[in-house]
Amino acid sequence: MTPTFLSRRSLVGATLTAALLTGVAAPAALAAPRTSATTLPRLDTAALRAAVSDLDHPQATAAQLRVGGTAGSWYGTAGVANRGTGAPIRQDDTFRAGSITKMFVAAAVLQLSAEGKVDLDKPIQDYLPGVLPKSYAPIKISQLLDHTSGLPSENIPESERKNTPEQVVAHRYDHWTPKQMVATLPKDAPMKFTPGTKQEYRGMNYVLASMLLEKVTGKPYGKVIGDRILHPLGLHHTSFPGNDPKLHGPHVHGYLAMSDGTLKDVTEYNQSEAWGEGEVISTTGDLERFIKALFTPGKVLPRATLNKMFEMPAADVRMVDGSPARYSMGLQTVTINGVTLWGKTGERYGYNSAVMATRDLQRTAVYSWTPTHRDESQIRMALRMGDAITKPGAGAR
Repeated sequence: MTPTFLSRRSLVGATLTAALLTGVAAPAALAAPRTSATTLPRLDTAALRAAVSDLDHPQATAAQLRVGGTAGSWYGTAGVANRGTGAPIRQDDTFRAGSITKMFVAAAVLQLSAEGKVDLDKPIQDYLPGVLPKSYAPIKISQLLDHTSGLPSENIPESERKNTPEQVVAHRYDHWTPKQMVATLPKDAPMKFTPGTKQEYRGMNYVLASMLLEKVTGKPYGKVIGDRILHPLGLHHTSFPGNDPKLHGPHVHGYLAMSDGTLKDVTEYNQSEAWGEGEVISTTGDLERFIKALFTPGKVLPRATLNKMFEMPAADVRMVDGSPARYSMGLQTVTINGVTLWGKTGERYGYNSAVMATRDLQRTAVYSWTPTHRDESQIRMALRMGDAITKPGAGAR
């Protein structure tokens, strides 16, 4: 049976997070989260190897996992970077990291807030007058960053929808501008909820946050992040491609299964449709370096500002489906096997990634794999990776 195909605007990243959260129902995960004063047990390298090696459940062409931190390190790969040549995956091969983009955007906005150039409690409408319909309630910058904005759902023209893999391929060179993306918000629809009262993961929140970066600095948002984060941290393999559909230099290819089961190389893809919220290209090494720096006070953000990234919404704020809130400003959180991780998942056609860490950096983890089906089967890999990253090794106490 062919799995249900998920369109461009689907919330696969949010679904994956929800799947990881279901891990708390497992007996081992019901234990209280480990505190920063608790030393994590050594890694279960057999579980890590098994998690990476299974490329059949779900179907994928490649996978890599990098685990680091003070509690031990491990790196492994499976599959090939290129099905045509059979080339193996190398540590500096780039890939599309999707919504991990949001971590970079949030960090840059928070830097500006620390410098007094952005007020997180001020409505986005004050910074971007006329961009949103006048009927929308005021939305604070902080409410964009933690997905409590209440924005209504976008109206995507039928001619631009991607409900089948064939439609994805047919539209992969389409060009979107931020203004066109915002214009998909309905002018006469009510807010989904009063801003700040519920949480719903939305890419549009970060399109607006990236427009804010450009308005305040007068520079393209990718350059703002490059000047403030990429260059200072030496993230030489991380970039924001804009309208360039290619991955340059050594990279991992992404593939998508067509309706007849054949695989199509979808590495080449104009990512302007993910502008500001899902277009970043990176490597496991760069993402590990980024999260280590981000979680270290003073490296990217001053301590008081960094603390805001770990503040969840008020206790009465829940996801629109009634489940507990799981997003802070720029991060998402999950507790598996008693270990609480913070970071971000990311997903684009042919690619799925995550960068996570304990707040004290005893454990960091970055994975990237290339699923051939854009459907709920991706959840299985996310669960397996999450369990392996937090599972105690043999003999660990």
